[in-house]
Amino acid sequence: MEPGDDTNWLTQVRRGVAERCVLALLTKGERYGFELARELGERGQIIASEGTLYPLLARLRRNGLVETSWRESTAGPPRRYYHLTGDGELALASFKKQWRGFRDAVDEILEEGNQE
Repeated sequence: MEPGDDTNWLTQVRRGVAERCVLALLTKGERYGFELARELGERGQIIASEGTLYPLLARLRRNGLVETSWRESTAGPPRRYYHLTGDGELALASFKKQWRGFRDAVDEILEEGNQE
């Protein structure tokens, strides 16, 4: 591995924020898993692969932050749709407050490093 080529930090950050990004996407309305994967993929680097999304969605469901319903699909098998719960909305609101402060602190420190 080359110096500066350590991507482990990105993996750790992804784990911490990907769930909240899914909650944020669900504020626009319910989605099924592939739609979420596509939207996250279009934004780049939020999830490593579609395979990491489904365990994340299962965790959100177990934690009561999303609920699901099955619907028939005209293009294949039935799809599981995910929608935000009240607890999911509260978790997202809390994350937004904490994230802004965290992001601002990191940006400030990085900017100070550029001034030298």
